[in-house]
Amino acid sequence: MSNKIKIGISIGDINGVGLEVIIKTFMDNRMLDFCTPIVYGSTKLANNYRKTLEVTDFAFNKITKVEEASPKKANMLSCWTEEVELNFGNPTQSGGKYAFLSLEAATKDLLEGKIDALVTAPINKDTIQSDDFNFKGHTEYLEAKANGESIMLLTSENLKVGIATNHIPVSSIASSLSADAIFSKLKTLNKTLVQDFLLTSPKIAVLGLNPHAGDNGLIGSEEKQIIIPAINNAKSIGINAFGPYPADGFFGSGSYKKFDAILAMYHDQGLIPFKTLSFGEGVNFTAGLTIIRTSPDHGVAYEIAGKNLASESSFRTAVYLACDIAKNRQLSEEINSDKLKIKK
Repeated sequence: MSNKIKIGISIGDINGVGLEVIIKTFMDNRMLDFCTPIVYGSTKLANNYRKTLEVTDFAFNKITKVEEASPKKANMLSCWTEEVELNFGNPTQSGGKYAFLSLEAATKDLLEGKIDALVTAPINKDTIQSDDFNFKGHTEYLEAKANGESIMLLTSENLKVGIATNHIPVSSIASSLSADAIFSKLKTLNKTLVQDFLLTSPKIAVLGLNPHAGDNGLIGSEEKQIIIPAINNAKSIGINAFGPYPADGFFGSGSYKKFDAILAMYHDQGLIPFKTLSFGEGVNFTAGLTIIRTSPDHGVAYEIAGKNLASESSFRTAVYLACDIAKNRQLSEEINSDKLKIKK
């Protein structure tokens, strides 16, 4: 089927587990029933990786452009031709260089509409830094390329957690928050729940910043001065936002099950409970952009790289989600188009 979703895949740090989880994911031919994978990298590198994993019954279809991709195979789009030395488990400048070349090529095709979505394998945020990549991570890079503002949304089967602030020091969290910023994140989160997950009138829980959500101003003023006004602004335009809730008991009590999504104030406030409840099955979705990007909820995992120990579960789920969102956006556009026709 030529109309299958085309999924572009960047390989991440070559010394980590990226290529391992990619290969393991597409060794299962059933993945080809609903998507055409296009991995941006090098068949030479992939072959060396396969030998390390002792995989003999799998090979990528080598292509030089998206138009050559076979819908019946996992495709490898060549981004370079030189031999690249693998140094499993070690951060190297070479690892960062080729991670960027893969990401750059995949992002270019994504922005040009040649692929429908991008799934990114983990990078080392330090070694990838260069004159061409001066960002804190994938999220910030893709925001710049897509000229938009996103929200980091961690998703699993039963849990969706958005983050109000991205990769910033803890010391900068409070000063980075404002009623307008939180209101903006709530609008973005609500839109993605409707457009990308096809939810009707989703319910969003908002966590407090301070212990006990400030205890009515006794332990910090951010809840009263920033978070509650943002929630009220969201309600005024029809967004079902509730809170702020004390973060410590919200997940342990099971309160999260009553909501379609949660907005956490900062990275670890959201990711610690998310990974505790969903690790291995979770996916990071860069929501709010015109482009679609997902990634597994783990890092480069140097400690197990090259040892054939990495689980492909989260990466496979990231591919599933990218496909689902691409299809949901198509359906959402069709629904909105039909509504416009009816109005006319």
